[in-house]
Formats: sequence, C-alpha cells, structure tokens
Amino acid sequence: MTQGGAARRTVLGAAVLAAGAAGTAGLSAGSAAAAEPGQERWAGEDRYGGGFRALPVPLVIGHRGASGHRPEHTLGSYALALDLGADVVEQDLVPTRDGHLVCRHENEIGGTTDVADHPEFASRRTTKTIDGTSVTGWFTEDFTLAELKTLRAKERIPAVRQRNTLYDGRWDVPTFEEVLRWADREGRRRGRRVWLHVETKHPSYFRSLGLGLEEPLARLLRRHGRDGRDAPVFLQSFEPSSIRRLSRLVDAPRVVLLSDARSRPWDFVLAGDPRTVADLVTPEGLKWIASFAQGIGPTLDLVIPRTADGRLGTPTTLVRDAHARRLVLHPYTARNENAFLPAEFRRGTDPAAYGDAFGALRAYFAQGIDGIFTDQPDTGLLAAEDFRPGRGRP
Repeated sequence: MTQGGAARRTVLGAAVLAAGAAGTAGLSAGSAAAAEPGQERWAGEDRYGGGFRALPVPLVIGHRGASGHRPEHTLGSYALALDLGADVVEQDLVPTRDGHLVCRHENEIGGTTDVADHPEFASRRTTKTIDGTSVTGWFTEDFTLAELKTLRAKERIPAVRQRNTLYDGRWDVPTFEEVLRWADREGRRRGRRVWLHVETKHPSYFRSLGLGLEEPLARLLRRHGRDGRDAPVFLQSFEPSSIRRLSRLVDAPRVVLLSDARSRPWDFVLAGDPRTVADLVTPEGLKWIASFAQGIGPTLDLVIPRTADGRLGTPTTLVRDAHARRLVLHPYTARNENAFLPAEFRRGTDPAAYGDAFGALRAYFAQGIDGIFTDQPDTGLLAAEDFRPGRGRP
C-alpha cells in the first residue's frame, strides 16, 4: 500500500516548479468543457479504486488544497496539492445568493478575496451572527455567482505566509461544480481518480436562509458519479445532522468533524441537545456516530492533548475507541510553521519559520491515525511514507 512510493518523492523538486503550469490550466469557468457528467473515464491504472478503505494509510489530505504554498481554496492550490502528493484534496462549501455552491473556508470573504477593493460592493459590508458569533465583513450569501466571479482570491494569513501573497489575484473563487470538472480532468490526465474531502459549512445557518447545502451538493455528486458507496469523495461536517441528512441522499463515505472537547455542535445547540464533543468521543458517542458515518475528523488535540505550556501531553484512547467502531480518523490540521506546532517542535522565535514538522507528524502518526489534514502535503507525504506498510517505521 505504498501507492507509488519513490516516484511520488519527486514532489520536493520539479513538481513544485511544474505546478504553476498545471495549476493555471483550465482554472476559470470559461475553460474548455470537460466530458459530459457521468461519462468520465480514467486512463491507465486506477490506483485509488475500491473505496476509501483501499486508500493509503496514513492518508495525506491537502487542507484547502496546498494552502501552505498557495492561497487556499483556489484551483491553483488544489492542483499543487496533487502535484505535491496529496491523496485527497479538501473543499469547504458555502452558497451564493442564487444558490450556487462555492469553495471558501467561511462565508465571510473579506480575508480571502479582494472584495474590500471593490467600491461597488462597499455597501454589502455588514455584521451577522453566524453560529452564535458576531462576524463583520462581506458574505457569499449576499452575492450572486456572477458578482462573486468578479473577485480574486488572496492569502488569508499573510503575516505568517508572506510568500503566498505573490499569488494574490491569480485565481478566482471556484464553484464546486468547477472543482468536480477539474477533478474529472485531472483524473483522466493522471490515470487515477482524484479524491475530494468536502465539508458543508454552517449548514443549519444556511438552511435557515433557504439555502440548504445538502440537496444541491447531492445533485452535483450524482451528476458527476460521486454519490455511491465507493465514490472518490468524503463528505464532512461539524454538524452531525448535516451528515445524517446526506446519508439519506447519497451513499458516499461520511465523516463527522469534532472540535474542542468542551464545545457543542451548533445543531445540538439549536436542538437543545446537551451533548458536547467530549460526549461524542466516548465509546457510546462513537457508536452513535458509526450508525450514520464511516469516520471522524477530530482536532489533533483530541488525539494528543497539549499541556499548559503548549507541549504534547498524554495521548487519549480516541484512536483505539474509534477503530473499535470501524471508524477511520482524519485529524486536523498539521502545519509546518512554528505558530501552529506543539512547543517542543518549534525552532527559534519566528512564528512564520518552519519548525520540526516531521517530529510532530511522527508523534501523531505513531498513534495509528488513518490520515491527516495538512497545509503542506509534501511534508505530510514524506512523513506518512515512513508509516505506510512495507516501508518500515523509524
């Protein structure tokens, strides 16, 4: 199950340089049309066929693409993630006012697009309450798709990733349908299915606006042949009710995301369900999740909590308990920069400098997790290969 082993190690060299060309081909809505939906074929060996349990373990998931190297949720970021060896590429979905699903980590787009530079949209800036939190900015649900397509994407955290600002303005905000067409094209070109990890963002909030996410998502998945049990896609959400709704619409594998142990999923808050994430990671809670999902996506701190001084503490039993329920674990998020690493793996005092990311990844992979979301898929791949069967562990 090394899935390409040595050949994929070229990711640290020429692949990075080649990604510019790969990431700019067919990136806009006006690019050449792909094959008719439902008629896609992959030439050559389908190395990732057979459903999600045939994927490499541990799996490398490009978090919002290769967001450590390119502005997140752009087709350039997604393409680079594949070039750097990611097994799966993540998308977060939010709707436009006219019901199109687009790829943004949040519906507030002031930090990820140049909307503030567009005087014609100045009056759209407003304050809203999203899942109980007051947020000020510009929101996708206040824009039509045509209006959103006049904006350009930019780096979300330039203070940490100044080099990524080089690519500000290069790509627009992709629709999920554009991503599906891109994935079909890339699958044919690369000779393997391109796996996606798709999150419904704030589903209860959007349903309250008449912009439910699950039904249009299911329609797109069916149109592109990604709705079956062995479809090359994971569906994920922090709201279990969204995953349960999707389970009635499609058979694609599903993952419940889990944040801080003390938090409550927003749909639980709305429904008066007193359970917290801490309740969901107990054997009983995991049994409940396993009744409608195939995996969990916990924060890394639920696998190995951090101590008061920011170092890794004693691992929990979550991996063992989830595996006992045949749930896969895809924790989030591994990043190379000191600002995000546990204290013992930081190097120097510059928060934007790289620390010992391999050391941190080794600690997490040693727990037996099935995959990891990472902003730097090249780093994640090299670390993961040491733990893949047949390669030997360090």
